[in-house]
Amino acid sequence: MTETPATTQATSERGPLGLDPQLLKILACPDTHHSPLTVDEEAGELLCTTCDRAFPVRDGIPVLLLDEARHRNG
Repeated sequence: MTETPATTQATSERGPLGLDPQLLKILACPDTHHSPLTVDEEAGELLCTTCDRAFPVRDGIPVLLLDEARHRNG
C-alpha cells in the first residue's frame, strides 16, 4: 500500500496517542467539573487535572466513561 500526500499529511498531524491536536484542546473530564485533560503518553491515558482520574485511550479513541477510568491516587 502506498501513501498518498493526503494520508501522509493526516498522519503527520496526529498528536500524542494518535489523537488530533484540535480534539485534545476540547476534551474534558466527563464528571460535573468538566476540567481539562492532560496526556500521559507513557501510560496511554488522559488525566483529569481536578479529580485525578485516568481515562484510557484505546486504538486512538479516548474512552471518557467514568466507569472505565481509574483513580491514580490509589
